[in-house]
Amino acid sequence: MLRRILLASLGVFAAVTFARADEAADKAAITQRLRDWTDAFNAKDQRVVCELFAPDLIATIPDVADDSLNALCARIKAAQAKPGLELHYDYPDIREILVSGDLAAVRLFWTLTTRKDGVADTTVEPGIDIFRRESDGKWRIARYLSFTNRPNKNLP
Repeated sequence: MLRRILLASLGVFAAVTFARADEAADKAAITQRLRDWTDAFNAKDQRVVCELFAPDLIATIPDVADDSLNALCARIKAAQAKPGLELHYDYPDIREILVSGDLAAVRLFWTLTTRKDGVADTTVEPGIDIFRRESDGKWRIARYLSFTNRPNKNLP
């Protein structure tokens, strides 16, 4: 009987230990995905930029309640193609990552600096990203909510 209790206790301990190790690896993978996205955005690499998002993405941003992957990617591409407009994101300020199995909630703040006609404007965009581990093992944003306290002066 004591042996069964000890074995069961060791099994629980091992499960908790592995779960924590996986959680740390998941948080690191999500953080890296966000940093890779930032680098790709700043380099205007549309393939990598759009690959962060799940095919069934639903995004809520100012003036758009239910944005899709295709609409979001088209909007980013159009903004990056505007003559005379420069866009630059800093790496996100990640405040919290909560992981539960194949889902994760990330609370973060993005800092966007735009330049147009010699005028720079910097705005902060708080948000919540819901990541899902996809069948290929990559974490992708399936849902997100982003807002800003004021519109960036160089963006329509």
